[in-house]
Amino acid sequence: MTQKKQIKLTKFEMEMMDALWQLSSGSVREIQEQLPLKKRPAYTTVQTIIRRLEEKGAVRRVKKIGNAFIFEPVITRQSAHHRLINELLELFGGSARPLMAHLAESGKLSLEDIREMETLLIEQDPEGSSDSKSASTTSDNSGRHK
Repeated sequence: MTQKKQIKLTKFEMEMMDALWQLSSGSVREIQEQLPLKKRPAYTTVQTIIRRLEEKGAVRRVKKIGNAFIFEPVITRQSAHHRLINELLELFGGSARPLMAHLAESGKLSLEDIREMETLLIEQDPEGSSDSKSASTTSDNSGRHK
């Protein structure tokens, strides 16, 4: 399950994968029952999607109990999310700025999120970020230098 395959998933396939990630492993019936009751698809629909996911290499059969196959995810949730985010960034020419601007404008990006991101960036490039950090600490809230 630690394999980092780049498999393209549809929104519907992602919903099935979310259910399977929550279960860790399960039959088609268990996956179906994990889905929200309001928009729960028919058993045969779930069965078809799981078969497609198996063909793509996103899930695998691990055993058979009676007539039911038990499936487990092959790809991680993180790997699937990275793939989706990379595809989205490609639409913006690889730049995260338009996406970040939209998230900030729509209120979906908090100051806490930005601070967490800044910490991640500093961890990735501690030398490069020290210049910008020292510049920000040399001025007070009015924009004047100390």
